[in-house]
Amino acid sequence: MSKFLQLHLLTVYPPGNPNRDDTGRPKSAVFGGVPRLRISSQSLKRAWRESSVFHSALEGHLSQRTRRLGDELCDYMLEKGIDQDDATETASQIAAVFGKLTSGTTKIQQLSFISPEERRIAFALADQYIQGEEIELKASEILQKSDTAADIAMFGRMLADEPTFNREAAIQVSHALTTHKADAEDDYYTALDDLDRDDETGAGFLGVQEFGSGVFYLYICVDNELLLSNLDGHDGVKNASLSALIEASATVSPSGKQASFATRTRATYILAEKGSYQPRTLATAFLRPVRGTDLLAKSIEELESFRERLDKAYGPTVDSALAMNCESGEGSLAELVEFALT
Repeated sequence: MSKFLQLHLLTVYPPGNPNRDDTGRPKSAVFGGVPRLRISSQSLKRAWRESSVFHSALEGHLSQRTRRLGDELCDYMLEKGIDQDDATETASQIAAVFGKLTSGTTKIQQLSFISPEERRIAFALADQYIQGEEIELKASEILQKSDTAADIAMFGRMLADEPTFNREAAIQVSHALTTHKADAEDDYYTALDDLDRDDETGAGFLGVQEFGSGVFYLYICVDNELLLSNLDGHDGVKNASLSALIEASATVSPSGKQASFATRTRATYILAEKGSYQPRTLATAFLRPVRGTDLLAKSIEELESFRERLDKAYGPTVDSALAMNCESGEGSLAELVEFALT
């Protein structure tokens, strides 16, 4: 097993707004001294975690990110006949293992990733209380340093009050950035009232929504050894996790403004690399923004050219590589998955 798996993706997003900033505009960044459009890694990982790809490949091995574990435990004990005060107190004590609670509630203040095994233990403790047994609320009896929660193993977890049980992310995901200069545009639109009479004119509503488009570069780095360790050595779950990651990163888009723009796209180019050398992004290939009439073909050319120049300067940086290029008809997603798992 190679220590590192690296993925480089070029994906064309048509006009849309899949990931907005606080003003409602597409997220952006300045790179190489020019404005680019951006899709945050948080948005991408959220979309992948919630996708049917992850849920079908990793059923039973996905965490829940929630503040409401205490609410669920309280409702469960109430259904079993425990009175409100006792149910609230016990649920609060169990939930507090995952973080400080909001005053006067059973809600955790911060969203917490809770693995299936941790959830099972939490409800088992509730069952013990229901049956009249004493319960021991030690963090070490509930929180797990490793288990089969694939998304926690991949993307990590931080527990501010119990740092011993933090989990380092085995997979690093960059923000996707356009390979070329790109600005957000404004779409001025109107809406008409269906019940307006013939003698009434004008729009019933005026509005503006922002959008953008471009060729986006995304870099993903997988530490295979850490991923397997985070998964407590479950090799089958690791392989399912990598397969789901590759498919989701190639086929799943963030859901922002999908009804308005239908930006359901797929990666046109994916380069997968394996090896034990120090990983490196190829984003520098686009420090000088790509120009021309065929931004996709030029982006592929610049990425591959920069990779060759990097190898010439430093020597080989990977042991083996495989590309899928929809422009040239080279490779397939299935071949990339097989390459990653062998």
